[in-house]
Amino acid sequence: MTAQAVNLRQRRGACPGLSAPMPTGDGLLVRLMPLGTIPLAAFGTLCAAARQHGNGVIEVTARGSIQVRGLNAASAPRFAAAVAALGIAADDGIPVHSNPLSGLDPEEILDAGALAADLRHALARTSLAARLAPKVSVAVDGGGGLSLDELAADVRLCAEATNNGVALCVGGVAAHGTQLGMVAPDNAVDAAMRLLEVIARRGRDARARDILAAEGAAPFRSALADVLMGDAPPCAARKCSEAIGRHALRGGSFAYGVGLAFGHSDAAALESLAEAAGMAGAIGLRAAPGRVLMVIGLKQEKASSFVTDAERLGFIVRADDPRRHVVACAGAPICSAAHIAARAVAPAIVQASAPHLGRSFAIHISGCAKGCAHPAPAALTIVGTPSGCALIADGATLDVPYALVPTNELPDAIANFTRGGGSSHV
Repeated sequence: MTAQAVNLRQRRGACPGLSAPMPTGDGLLVRLMPLGTIPLAAFGTLCAAARQHGNGVIEVTARGSIQVRGLNAASAPRFAAAVAALGIAADDGIPVHSNPLSGLDPEEILDAGALAADLRHALARTSLAARLAPKVSVAVDGGGGLSLDELAADVRLCAEATNNGVALCVGGVAAHGTQLGMVAPDNAVDAAMRLLEVIARRGRDARARDILAAEGAAPFRSALADVLMGDAPPCAARKCSEAIGRHALRGGSFAYGVGLAFGHSDAAALESLAEAAGMAGAIGLRAAPGRVLMVIGLKQEKASSFVTDAERLGFIVRADDPRRHVVACAGAPICSAAHIAARAVAPAIVQASAPHLGRSFAIHISGCAKGCAHPAPAALTIVGTPSGCALIADGATLDVPYALVPTNELPDAIANFTRGGGSSHV
């Protein structure tokens, strides 16, 4: 059996922003990337609009965007108007990500949110958005307690306290990116623009990783020749962080990160979560990478009651929850490309593999070969095909499977895989 026989190579399309809904199996999908804190009242109204204009399914993506499903040609513009009326600051251009607690984190070296906003304003005055591939992105890491090291980005800016500068990196996650050097904070926006221009000149489909593979880092370093002020520590030396759980904020209040099991919830549950947050003194929420919502402004004496309420509503409140390590796409029938109901089978897969799940052992369930929910390799990748479920050990959706099993046999197949020690079982 070859990878091509089971997995057809498919390229993921453009990102479905508010202005460009994407057709799926359950209607139109829209995505918004909120900037900063969404007030609780506005979040509740957003959920109500998702129920009124869509099917009430709301997702938080791996990159910290909010997706609303089940819209149609008539309701999508009405939903967009409802969101606009809420005054939620959201970006529909080149994705520029910053730390989920930027501006609030007592550990951050610089305000990544402010730097990201300056970069967005600069980008809005150029034609770069129209010249870059839809998935080109920038990460701005202010050096706080919640890093962006595991978020893949074409261009990465990282604050460095020891050198009072901003380190520049291109291509993928921090550990595997190519370090270019340091610039002064005042030159960071200009430097990022120059790096994006290098990518844009290679064509509408170019990504930083493609340029690095074909030409090395020389084009990027050449673009920065007059602003670089020295080398920077390796990106891989920066710390990892855990979003789920309690985080101290400036001023004495707290944030608490809660996860959405398999990346989705329904509007009613999220409205109840916002109500519980308000009762605990919170002022708003932020979407964060890793399919997490950060509840902002909790009072210390009420944080425990909020966590109890969030867990009762089905949200992930502990970092060791095994559901965190099973990634499932929307699957059938929600996605028209999917061959299996990925989210529907996910709970049984968690139950079959729970003792083994962790950072070093994750399972990816993909309805088809595109692998939208998790492009990277996983300890076990399950791919829906017309003939059944392809099982891939230590690989991604386009790698060669070691077995093909019917969907109803997945839990037993996974239990056998984990009992055999993972890839050593193959």
